[in-house]
Amino acid sequence: MSSFSFPFPRNLSLPLRSLSPRLSLPLPRLISLYLPSSRLRFHCVSTRLMASLERKHRIAEIASSIRVIPDFPKPGVMFQDITTLLLDPKAFGDAVELFVERYRDQRISVVAGVEARGFIFGPPIALAIGAKFVPLRKPKKLPGEVISEEYLLEYGADKIEMHVGAVQPTDRAIVVDDLIATGGTLRAAVKLLERVGAEVVECACVIELPELKGREKLGDIPLFVLVNGA
Repeated sequence: MSSFSFPFPRNLSLPLRSLSPRLSLPLPRLISLYLPSSRLRFHCVSTRLMASLERKHRIAEIASSIRVIPDFPKPGVMFQDITTLLLDPKAFGDAVELFVERYRDQRISVVAGVEARGFIFGPPIALAIGAKFVPLRKPKKLPGEVISEEYLLEYGADKIEMHVGAVQPTDRAIVVDDLIATGGTLRAAVKLLERVGAEVVECACVIELPELKGREKLGDIPLFVLVNGA
């Protein structure tokens, strides 16, 4: 019977590093040397994970800075008070920056802010992304020629107005407010912009009260929020 011999190295006592210095490196380092694409993928995944964790932390800090006041302005209402958010420069800045990060590369030319708290968040977002800020105001607040859109309230109706010529048919717009509850005001804002031919890309709010189902009134217009309110 013929025998087969495997060509082992003669000196089996040689350390591995004498065969190849790289074999003494940690396994992740070896993989990155021989498979550069693996190193790149690992770096991309870890970077995305860190960014996601940081974003969640920032949103948690924003949520914790918002004060909830029960039975204001009437019994049964849990009022979401953003004035405490504004007292915290870090949380306020993070809220604005999260919107900026979302819209910076979306070719937004108009940031439309709903009176009154949309005037707080809208202008810094507009400045940061290089868009114009357009105020949507209550009746008889704007001095020039206006167009208006009516919307229903729990008891009666109201309307918002915008200066004629402030928005062009070629504009891409977002609508900004601090909170969406029943959605009537935001829907009126969207209609106002669409009437002049603008493309409404999205509505953006700091807080949503999901139980009031306001986003359903927006139809096909996406809604982006940072925090779900109590």
